Amino acid sequence: MTAVPQVDPAFLSAVVDGTPALVKVLGSLGIILVLNLRLRRLAPSLLAGTAILALWSGHGLLAALHIAWERVSSEGHCSLLVVTFLVIWLSSQMAKAGAMRELAETVRRGLAKRWAVAVLPALIGTLPMPGGALFSAPMVGDCDPENALDAEHRTAVNYWFRHVWEYWWPMYPGILLAVTITELDIWQLILAQFPLCVAAWAGGYWFLLRDVHVGNGERERFQVGRFLLLMAPVMIGIAVYAALRVSLPAMAEANRYAPLVIGLLVGMVFLAIQRPLPRREWRGILLQSRTLQLAMLVTLVRVYGAFIEAEVPTGGTLVSAMQLELAAWHVPALVICMILPFASGMVAGLAVGFVGASFPVVMAMLGTDPSVWDVAAVSALAYGFGHSGQMLSPVHICLIVTREHFDSNLARSMRRLIGPASCVMAAAVGMYVLLHLLGG
Repeated sequence: MTAVPQVDPAFLSAVVDGTPALVKVLGSLGIILVLNLRLRRLAPSLLAGTAILALWSGHGLLAALHIAWERVSSEGHCSLLVVTFLVIWLSSQMAKAGAMRELAETVRRGLAKRWAVAVLPALIGTLPMPGGALFSAPMVGDCDPENALDAEHRTAVNYWFRHVWEYWWPMYPGILLAVTITELDIWQLILAQFPLCVAAWAGGYWFLLRDVHVGNGERERFQVGRFLLLMAPVMIGIAVYAALRVSLPAMAEANRYAPLVIGLLVGMVFLAIQRPLPRREWRGILLQSRTLQLAMLVTLVRVYGAFIEAEVPTGGTLVSAMQLELAAWHVPALVICMILPFASGMVAGLAVGFVGASFPVVMAMLGTDPSVWDVAAVSALAYGFGHSGQMLSPVHICLIVTREHFDSNLARSMRRLIGPASCVMAAAVGMYVLLHLLGG
C-alpha cells in the first residue's frame, strides 16, 4: 500500500478549520474521477482519493489506519467479500462447464432474431462475469447471419441488454454494496429498483429492437425444460436464499448475507454434481486474478465511505457537517443525488465505483434517522442515474470489448444508448416521486 505523505501541521490545521465538508468530499471524489480518467485504473485512484480525504479531514496516520482497519475487518465487509467471491466463482463455473454456451444456443434456436439478440446477452447478464459482454457478443453475431444489423447496432444491443438486470439482481456486487451502504434489506432495494429494469427493457426495445427484422426462417420449438435445467444453479441459489429469509429470519438478522452465501454454495454444489470439472479447471476458477481485483475495489470504496462517516478530530462527522452546509447554502439535495452518481458512473465505468463513491454522500443528505421510504426513494434515484452514467461511460470494459469484437465506431455506438439511458433516468425520477408519496 502506498505510504501516506507527511503534511505540514499548520497547513493541515488551516484546511481542516476553513474548508467546507462538502468541498472536501466532492474534492476527493473529483480527484478519484480525474485520476481514473488519466490512469485508467480505479484502484490506485480510489486509494489516492481516500488518503487525501483522510488528511484533509484532519486524521493523522495512525487514526486513518485505525478507521480503515475497523471497516475492513468488520463482519459486514467480510461477508460482502465472501458473497462477491462466490458470485464470480459460480459464473466462472457455469462458463467452464459449458452451461452458458448451451443456454445461449437453446435461446438462439427457439426465439426470433429480434428477441434472441436481446435475450442472449441478458441471460449472460444474470451472472456478473468480468467482461461478460465479450462472451455474449459472438452469440449476438450468430443470430444475424445475413448481417442485417450494422456493427454499431450490434454493439449497442449486446452492451445494453447485458446490463438490464443490474438495477436489482442481488448477485451483482454493485447491488450488494448499495444494500450495505443504504442498510436496506435486499428485498426492499429490489422492490424499489425493479421498475428501473422494466424501463431498461422498454427503452431497449423502443430504441434498439423495434426496427430489427424478425426473420421468417424455421425455428425449433423453445425447449423450456432444457432452459430451466441450464439455469438451475442460479435459480436454486436464489430459491435457497428466499427460503432461508422466510423460514429463518433470525439468520438474516444476525448476518444479512448468510442466506445468500448458503444459496450460492448450494447452486455451486448442484452444478458440480451435474457437470463435474477437473481439478485444473477449479484452480482457474478459484484463483483468477479478476476476482481479487474486484475484491480490492470493493474494499477500497468501503474504506472511502468509512472516512465520510467517521468523526473528525475537530468534532462531528463530515456527514453531519454536509447536512448543515447544504441547508445553509440552499443547494437542492435532489440535484446532487442525480448529478453526483451520474458523473461517478460515467468516469468510473463500474457499478462498484459509482456506488462506493457517491452513495455515502447522497445517503448522508437524508439526515440521521431517515425512513425506509426515503432511503429507498434516494437509492432508486441515485442508482438509476449512476448506472446510466456507467452505461454511457467510454471506459466501461464491456463497451470496450464489445466495440472491439464488432469493430464498431465508439461514438456512433454510444449515441444509440442515449435513448434507453434516458428512459431509465426518467423512471428513476418517477420512482423517487412515487416512493415519497407512498411514504407520506
